[in-house]
Amino acid sequence: MSDTKRITASKKELLELEKGFWTGDAAYYAANADTECLVAFPQMAKAMDNADLAKTATKPSRWRDLDIELKGIIEPGSDVIMLTYEAHATRENGEPYAALVSTGYVHRVNGWKMMFHSQTPIEKAAAK
Repeated sequence: MSDTKRITASKKELLELEKGFWTGDAAYYAANADTECLVAFPQMAKAMDNADLAKTATKPSRWRDLDIELKGIIEPGSDVIMLTYEAHATRENGEPYAALVSTGYVHRVNGWKMMFHSQTPIEKAAAK
Protein backbone atom coordinates (compact mmCIF):
# COMPACT_ATOMS: atom_id res chain seq x y z
CA MET A 1 0.00 0.00 0.00
CA SER A 2 1.35 3.38 -0.96
CA ASP A 3 1.87 6.20 1.53
CA THR A 4 1.23 8.73 -1.23
CA LYS A 5 -2.56 8.61 -1.09
CA ARG A 6 -4.00 11.84 -2.35
CA ILE A 7 -7.45 13.32 -2.42
CA THR A 8 -8.46 13.59 -6.07
CA ALA A 9 -11.13 16.20 -5.34
CA SER A 10 -10.33 19.42 -3.55
CA LYS A 11 -11.91 20.13 -0.18
CA LYS A 12 -13.32 23.32 -1.70
CA GLU A 13 -14.97 21.39 -4.54
CA LEU A 14 -16.53 18.88 -2.12
CA LEU A 15 -17.79 21.55 0.26
CA GLU A 16 -19.34 23.44 -2.65
CA LEU A 17 -21.14 20.24 -3.67
CA GLU A 18 -22.34 19.82 -0.08
CA LYS A 19 -23.65 23.39 0.13
CA GLY A 20 -25.60 22.75 -3.05
CA PHE A 21 -27.41 19.83 -1.44
CA TRP A 22 -28.50 22.13 1.40
CA THR A 23 -29.62 24.98 -0.84
CA GLY A 24 -30.21 23.49 -4.29
CA ASP A 25 -33.38 22.46 -6.04
CA ALA A 26 -34.50 19.15 -7.53
CA ALA A 27 -32.42 19.77 -10.68
CA TYR A 28 -29.29 20.16 -8.53
CA TYR A 29 -30.01 16.88 -6.76
CA ALA A 30 -30.67 15.11 -10.07
CA ALA A 31 -27.37 16.40 -11.49
CA ASN A 32 -25.21 15.67 -8.43
CA ALA A 33 -26.60 12.53 -6.76
CA ASP A 34 -25.51 9.10 -7.96
CA THR A 35 -27.93 6.71 -9.67
CA GLU A 36 -28.67 5.25 -6.24
CA CYS A 37 -27.97 6.92 -2.90
CA LEU A 38 -28.14 5.65 0.67
CA VAL A 39 -29.61 8.23 3.06
CA ALA A 40 -29.98 8.15 6.83
CA PHE A 41 -31.93 10.77 8.77
CA PRO A 42 -33.68 10.33 12.13
CA GLN A 43 -37.03 10.02 10.34
CA MET A 44 -35.83 8.08 7.27
CA ALA A 45 -33.12 5.58 6.37
CA LYS A 46 -33.17 3.88 2.99
CA ALA A 47 -31.71 3.55 -0.46
CA MET A 48 -33.23 6.00 -2.92
CA ASP A 49 -32.79 6.36 -6.64
CA ASN A 50 -31.70 9.67 -8.09
CA ALA A 51 -35.21 10.72 -9.20
CA ASP A 52 -36.84 9.99 -5.81
CA LEU A 53 -34.05 11.79 -3.96
CA ALA A 54 -34.44 14.82 -6.25
CA LYS A 55 -38.15 14.98 -5.36
CA THR A 56 -37.19 15.67 -1.72
CA ALA A 57 -35.66 19.04 -2.73
CA THR A 58 -38.86 20.84 -3.63
CA LYS A 59 -38.10 23.98 -1.62
CA PRO A 60 -34.73 25.49 -2.58
CA SER A 61 -35.04 28.12 0.19
CA ARG A 62 -35.48 25.52 2.94
CA TRP A 63 -32.10 26.39 4.53
CA ARG A 64 -30.20 29.63 5.05
CA ASP A 65 -27.20 30.87 7.05
CA LEU A 66 -25.43 27.57 6.42
CA ASP A 67 -22.12 27.09 8.21
CA ILE A 68 -20.06 23.95 7.58
CA GLU A 69 -17.11 22.99 9.79
CA LEU A 70 -15.20 20.13 8.19
CA LYS A 71 -14.20 17.46 10.73
CA GLY A 72 -12.61 14.87 8.50
CA ILE A 73 -12.11 13.65 4.96
CA ILE A 74 -10.79 10.32 3.71
CA GLU A 75 -10.33 8.70 0.33
CA PRO A 76 -10.52 4.91 0.78
CA GLY A 77 -10.12 4.45 -2.99
CA SER A 78 -9.29 6.64 -5.95
CA ASP A 79 -12.98 6.89 -6.84
CA VAL A 80 -14.59 7.19 -3.37
CA ILE A 81 -14.37 10.08 -0.89
CA MET A 82 -16.06 10.36 2.51
CA LEU A 83 -16.34 13.56 4.49
CA THR A 84 -17.85 14.42 7.81
CA TYR A 85 -18.67 17.84 9.19
CA GLU A 86 -20.74 19.81 11.65
CA ALA A 87 -23.47 21.88 10.03
CA HIS A 88 -25.38 24.81 11.49
CA ALA A 89 -28.23 26.31 9.49
CA THR A 90 -31.55 28.05 9.85
CA ARG A 91 -34.72 26.36 8.61
CA GLU A 92 -37.16 28.17 6.35
CA ASN A 93 -39.35 28.89 9.42
CA GLY A 94 -36.43 30.52 11.30
CA GLU A 95 -35.70 27.54 13.58
CA PRO A 96 -31.99 26.85 14.14
CA TYR A 97 -30.68 23.40 13.20
CA ALA A 98 -27.37 21.70 13.86
CA ALA A 99 -26.20 18.24 12.83
CA LEU A 100 -23.22 15.99 12.45
CA VAL A 101 -23.21 15.08 8.78
CA SER A 102 -21.39 12.43 6.75
CA THR A 103 -21.47 12.24 2.98
CA GLY A 104 -19.88 9.81 0.57
CA TYR A 105 -19.06 10.61 -3.04
CA VAL A 106 -18.17 8.30 -5.90
CA HIS A 107 -16.36 9.55 -8.98
CA ARG A 108 -18.22 8.91 -12.23
CA VAL A 109 -17.43 9.91 -15.82
CA ASN A 110 -19.33 13.18 -15.27
CA GLY A 111 -17.79 14.09 -11.90
CA TRP A 112 -18.30 13.44 -8.19
CA LYS A 113 -21.76 12.13 -7.26
CA MET A 114 -23.26 11.80 -3.78
CA MET A 115 -23.85 8.13 -2.96
CA PHE A 116 -24.32 8.33 0.83
CA HIS A 117 -25.64 11.02 3.16
CA SER A 118 -26.38 10.87 6.88
CA GLN A 119 -27.41 13.52 9.42
CA THR A 120 -27.49 13.19 13.19
CA PRO A 121 -29.10 16.27 14.77
CA ILE A 122 -27.22 17.96 17.58
CA GLU A 123 -29.39 19.04 20.48
CA LYS A 124 -29.44 22.70 21.54
CA ALA A 125 -28.85 24.01 18.03
CA ALA A 126 -29.57 27.52 19.26
CA ALA A 127 -26.53 27.40 21.55
CA LYS A 128 -24.06 28.23 18.76
